[in-house]
Amino acid sequence: MSIVQNKKAYHDYFIEERFEAGIALEGWEVKAIRDGRAQIKEAYVIVSNGELFLIGSHISPLPAASTHFTPDPTRTRKLLLHATEINRLIGSVERAGYTLLPLDLHYKNGRIKVEIGLAKGKKQYDKRQDEKEKAWRREQQRLMRLKT
Repeated sequence: MSIVQNKKAYHDYFIEERFEAGIALEGWEVKAIRDGRAQIKEAYVIVSNGELFLIGSHISPLPAASTHFTPDPTRTRKLLLHATEINRLIGSVERAGYTLLPLDLHYKNGRIKVEIGLAKGKKQYDKRQDEKEKAWRREQQRLMRLKT
């Protein structure tokens, strides 16, 4: 079950591979995500010391949060993957033009997972071409509905 999706990533990048990773969260973050207060639109993944970290994701704390603890909504969160997957991603990211992006935050067996994608940036003309194709598919669907 999807919690939040990064639709901007599909518009700005070609997604070549997808990986599912665990995410190290604090208790207040899990409660806030279950309440639908997560946003990954501007987030990205970096590699540091052989580990993956999610930067730029925003999880708004609940208003009933503890008064003795000040939550940081945009803190860096560690992603949990197998070492072989991390090494494969590091090799891909070091090649020119590749980046790692969070695509989807979802539940799996009661745990919160993040789907990350190995992506290559789109040029402006690629974005225009995709928009034309999308409009054409919409037009085809409309025409098919009119025929029946």
